[in-house]
Parts: sequence; C-alpha cells; structure tokens
Amino acid sequence: MTAALPVMVAGYEEDWSNFSEHPGARPVFGLGANFITVNGKRSFWLFTIARWACIPFSIFGGLFCFFWSRELWGNNLAGLISLTLWCFSPNILAHGELIATDCAATSFGVGATFFFWRWLKQPTYKRAIAAGLLLGLAQLSKMTWVILFGLWPLLWLFWIRKQFFIPHVTNCVKGSLFYNLSTQLIQLSTILLIALWLLNLGYAFDGTMTQLKDFTFISTRLNGGEESGNHGNRFANSWIGEIPVPFPKQYVMGIDVQQHDFEDFGRPSYLRGTWKDGGWWYYYLYGLAVKTPLGTLVLLLLSTILVSIQLFQHQIKHFPSAQDIAILLIPAILVLIMVSAHLEFNHHLRYVLPVHGFAFIFIGAVSFIFYPSESR
Repeated sequence: MTAALPVMVAGYEEDWSNFSEHPGARPVFGLGANFITVNGKRSFWLFTIARWACIPFSIFGGLFCFFWSRELWGNNLAGLISLTLWCFSPNILAHGELIATDCAATSFGVGATFFFWRWLKQPTYKRAIAAGLLLGLAQLSKMTWVILFGLWPLLWLFWIRKQFFIPHVTNCVKGSLFYNLSTQLIQLSTILLIALWLLNLGYAFDGTMTQLKDFTFISTRLNGGEESGNHGNRFANSWIGEIPVPFPKQYVMGIDVQQHDFEDFGRPSYLRGTWKDGGWWYYYLYGLAVKTPLGTLVLLLLSTILVSIQLFQHQIKHFPSAQDIAILLIPAILVLIMVSAHLEFNHHLRYVLPVHGFAFIFIGAVSFIFYPSESR
C-alpha cells in the first residue's frame, strides 16, 4: 500500500481483467503481468518510485537497532555496531529496496519488541501505548508477527515470575505487589487491544467480527479435512463457529491461503544441487550461514561467548540480565523454529529475515571488549 502511493500520484494505466476474489485466489501474478503490459517501458519508472517509498522501513529498522542496542548494552558503541551491521547487511540491503513486506516486518518486529522490553522495565501507560502502536504496525507488516499476541503475555509472566516467590512478606507488601501486577495486567491488555485495533484499522475493519462459521477455507486444517484446495469449514456446525473473529476477514483468509501453501505448494524445494518435494529442517539455518558475511558470523560467535561467560561469572558491571537477553532472543528463535517446522516446502531466506535485527542487537555485546573499565 505504501509503495502504491507515489504510483497513484504519478498516474498509471490499469488492467484488472485477471482479478479474482474466490477463496484461495492468487491473482497478483496475472495482475503484475497486466500492469507491465499496459504501462510499457514506463513501468520501470513506476517501480522505481514505488521502491523509493519503501526505503523508510529499512531506516526505521536501523534506528530501532541502534537505540535498543545502546540502551541494552549501555554505550553508544554498541548502538553503532548494531546500526552498521544493519546498514551493510547484504540481506537487509537486498530486501529493503523491494516492494515486499519482509523488511518492514523485520523493522517493526524489532521496534515492537524494543518498546515492549522498555515497558517491562518501567510499566507506564505511555510506554504501553507506544508498544501497542508498534505491535499493530508489526501485525500490518506481515502475519508472521501474529505470534506476538500469544508470546508477549508469556514473556510478561516470565519477567515477573520472581515476584511470586518472595518469602516472608507482610500483608502490606503483598497488597502493593498485587496492585502493581494488576496495573501491569491492565496495561498489557491495553497493548494488545491497541495493536488489534490498529490491525483492523489498516483493513478498514472489513469483515471484522465475522462469525467463524461464515468463512470458506481451502486448507485441509481449516476446511474440515477435505482435500487441500477444496472449499469447506470445519467449524460450520459447531458452537465454535458462532464465535465472532476479532480480525479482518481478508487477514483470516490470508492465514488460510498460507496454510494451504504449507500443505500443497506444488513446487519442489532446492538445496545444494538437490531438488525434492518437501524440505529440510536445517534449510534456513544453512541459508543464514552461507548468506551472512563471515565477519558478522565471527562477531556473533564472540558476542555469544562473552554473554555466556558473563551470565555465569558476573565479571562486568551494569551488564544486562538473563531476562533482558531472553526478551531479545526468544522472538527471533521462535520465528526461526516456526518457519523451519514447515517442511512441506523450503523457499526464500526472506521468511527468516526478522531474525537479523535481533542478532545485530545481540552482537552489540562485543562493545564491552572496548570498555575494560566496566569490569569488576
């Protein structure tokens, strides 16, 4: 949508003859060919200005990396290291100039988790609103981040878990603790509701609160066990089907189409000279290894060693806690596991592009090598 704005201002010819909106339809490829046919050589200019419009997404990602790394590791050098890695990453450069959702999803995923971490450290309504807005933008960028709706409450429980095991506290302290946790729970609910509202706003609330039974699905998991590609709804005759879905209709149907791809993609996967139906559990790990510069991998190894030693020996003052590092790494690890678990097909490293931002911030830990005065 962002890429389309300058094209609409510049003017263009259109041909919607290949458009279809039946369940499971993927008309974008035919529409793309039609667009180039009717606009001719001018298509190159239209694509150029459309790509320019997407550059800010990459800039936001770099800024999020800088500010989170600087705040997490406590020095400007850490922020500069993370920012430099972002700006010169071949994968970020490759996808940041495309009319695609991956770089925006990477940027807003990092930004949303950054603001959520800041809220965990100092729960206020101001920080909760900021986290909710960034979470909403992450949801609008790509459906991958729908996992954050479930992950963030779990991370909050992980963050406050020690408060449940404080021995020998007075009733006054218990009351204060209960009040603080209740306030945080209200703020967390506010975060999720703001994100849900912004997601629906991005779709103009089209089909929001449609009952589950009124959808037509094509994936085997949702169409009631029919062959993948056939229409159906496993919830049509159950009480669950009466539940209104708080997501836009096209968002839900998009999830169904993606699930259908996981079940029957129709194209083989390729890795190291081998074609086959299905994929490899290590495909994306291998892809990250061979498509990440060796210098970045070395820095990642150094930061892993440094953080591991520090968490066990506590030699550096003001070093982030294990909780801080967990909030940083868990979303990236979960994305990598979730994508790798779909073995029906393996295509495109961009599916795990969101991992990069979190990794660059983690690498900011190497800045402590240049701050020996911070050691105990």
